Amino acid sequence: MVSTGALRAHLVAARLAGVVATTREASLRSYRLFAARDPRVLIGIDPEQTWGQRDLIQLMARKCGVSADPRQTSGHDVIDPELTLAALEAFAERLRVVAERGAPVLIGTGHPHRLLGFYAALAGALSAAGCNVLTPAQGRRVDITTRFGLRTYNLDYVRGVALVRPPGPGRPGCEPGAHTHSPLPVRLALAAAADAGGPLPELVIGDHGWVCGAGQLGFQTLGLADTDDPALFVGQAEGRVSVVVPLDDAVRAAYYRPLTRYVLNRACLSQ
Repeated sequence: MVSTGALRAHLVAARLAGVVATTREASLRSYRLFAARDPRVLIGIDPEQTWGQRDLIQLMARKCGVSADPRQTSGHDVIDPELTLAALEAFAERLRVVAERGAPVLIGTGHPHRLLGFYAALAGALSAAGCNVLTPAQGRRVDITTRFGLRTYNLDYVRGVALVRPPGPGRPGCEPGAHTHSPLPVRLALAAAADAGGPLPELVIGDHGWVCGAGQLGFQTLGLADTDDPALFVGQAEGRVSVVVPLDDAVRAAYYRPLTRYVLNRACLSQ
């Protein structure tokens, strides 16, 4: 069992919160692109309100703890560990309710090389609690536009967690899947589930486009997000994303293990 105090210390020591690796420059660039409604940064959210860069800075200051001063344009971002802890509590509570109901869930990630272990532990615990961890559209093709051009991937599931992989056989030592912000994989998965007559998930868990794409379609969503991913926090502010946990989403995979134990314990899902 991980205590709140021990987790707070770990968050700061591992740079999951506190001073993080994400730069202020990267975050401000994302806020500018979001304000311009660039789909690369909207990642599936269609904002109802007009969000200027200053509005986004203020939102991210409240939700993450970054500097609210628009004149601060360089250095590393800061995430308030107390906001991370509070969001983890809310995240765990939603998991507990879904587990008690034995409701179907869909879990997916655009950060498989970092977060696969975290999500796979949730998938295993929810499955053990009687939830149907869905795997719709397995093996289906999805074409995603990237900064390098159009890339073709296949939707796959690893230990109950959806991700995308380049087509063809994998090679030993390769990453478990591709990094993507796109909402297309979750749209494909949800459409396939609907076309098959269900079940549809009562909860979607993930990051990037998995959260925003599902939330925009009206599904209850929980997610993790860094300071340069304003779309999830805008989705939460506008009522389409249920819970967003602010943290650095690109540290070593092992650093997320204490979060896994903490969340599962709080959700009464420890095995």
